[in-house]
Amino acid sequence: MKKVYAFLADGLEEVEALMVIDLLRRTKKLDVVMVSIKDDLLVEGSHGIKIMADKTIDEIDFDEGDCIFLPGGIPGTPNLEACDKLIEQIKKYNEEGKLLAAICAAPTIYSHLGLLKDKKATSYPSFEDEFDCAEYGGKVVRDANFITGKGLGVALEEGLEIISYLVDEESAKAVADAIQYN
Repeated sequence: MKKVYAFLADGLEEVEALMVIDLLRRTKKLDVVMVSIKDDLLVEGSHGIKIMADKTIDEIDFDEGDCIFLPGGIPGTPNLEACDKLIEQIKKYNEEGKLLAAICAAPTIYSHLGLLKDKKATSYPSFEDEFDCAEYGGKVVRDANFITGKGLGVALEEGLEIISYLVDEESAKAVADAIQYN
């Protein structure tokens, strides 16, 4: 079973995180671990909603993972980017060709690291100036080992795209059907 590490930081966009995590877990074919980047499992989102992570960043083995997922939000995204251990592993995942997914403000982290220079990518529109990529824009963009999403309004599509990538299109369709999306 493939493992997805979904990283949570104070100030995250709660629904972006939970929508994607929920959809991935519905497949019953992915092991999705919610990871707090701090020593405490309790993370508070940008709208005051508290989320209990499964593990802290020091409790996981990055080598066991197949995907890193970063939800957006302010100051959640800058908090994720300030986590040196996470940044180091993002670079390693990219070198290994593992999936790097992010939504809203969070794709800026991949751009700041120079990982999107030859890729198509998207983000929340107000962050476009922070992108150094081959082509910018769209709702959910998949290019090589990256999946980026525009924002909360496309979190469902982002989750389904991650399922298509890590499992298969049939599983993504089954989840979409089960939640009455199609």
